[in-house]
Amino acid sequence: MNPINEVKLEFVSKSCNEAFARVVAAAFVSQIDPNLEELADVKTAVSEAVTNAIIHGYENGNGIVKMNCKLYTNAVEITVIDEGKGIEDIEQARQPMYTSKPEMERSGMGFTVMESFMDEVEVISEVGKGTTVKMYKEFKSVGNQPG
Repeated sequence: MNPINEVKLEFVSKSCNEAFARVVAAAFVSQIDPNLEELADVKTAVSEAVTNAIIHGYENGNGIVKMNCKLYTNAVEITVIDEGKGIEDIEQARQPMYTSKPEMERSGMGFTVMESFMDEVEVISEVGKGTTVKMYKEFKSVGNQPG
């Protein structure tokens, strides 16, 4: 299945850019006119993925976060990539309430939130090389097609 539109974005790993990434994803997905709940789901999932890249991938240090969005007739695929420290145990990291940063009072619900708001979440990571989070969501209420 070929996307009908695609955007690629790179930004520095600063926490202020999490909101920027969320708004970009929402604006991009708005082209196919999902309902407000579906749009909020995408924004929340992007927020969690980008926050994980900044806080866990780069440990609030300097780095580049990449976000690729592919739009389909009634769906979106969003990939968030960091080249940070990577995840040692992906299955453990995906468990609700697990956090590698308890001193920061993190809730450990990032992947759980992504999985509850998106239809599919794939996590690929290699220690010392970074993490890729690919999320996919199909929309039930799309109305418009981009011109």
